[in-house]
Amino acid sequence: MSARFSMVGLLLLLVFFTACTVAGVFSSTPAARNDQLALQAIVDFLDALHAGDYEKAASLYGGTYKTMIDQNPAISPNDPIALLRNACTINGAQCLQAKNIVLDEKRSDSEFVYRVEFEKEDGSLFVQGPCCGTTDTEERSNFLFGVSRNAEGKFVVMDMLPYVP
Repeated sequence: MSARFSMVGLLLLLVFFTACTVAGVFSSTPAARNDQLALQAIVDFLDALHAGDYEKAASLYGGTYKTMIDQNPAISPNDPIALLRNACTINGAQCLQAKNIVLDEKRSDSEFVYRVEFEKEDGSLFVQGPCCGTTDTEERSNFLFGVSRNAEGKFVVMDMLPYVP
């Protein structure tokens, strides 16, 4: 009876894995893997900033630090961890929890754009008022973030969080 149970269990397991492979659950195509890696990079980056893990966030950020350097002349331009910390805690970057992350555009297998909504601490949707590059009457609740593969082959986020003065 034990051997029969094992054969039935093995057969069911084989059917399950075959069905999952056909359905794409265990997709091994490079394009599908790139999609997953890019999404994971932005999720990890936003989660790290929200949690105050600036070291992890710095390892996932490939964009410019120019504004952060300009806002923090006392911090070394070669200290991305301190620059990100100040961006979130002093300079007005909204390091909020991501509420919704949706692929907006796939430019190539190594370049993606995501549309992100954030939630405030009370759970309500973050809305950036008329400032910061918008016209006097515009409000925004979703923000675009590029994610690209860097020279080392790792996906990194190319844009910083919304800013509120």
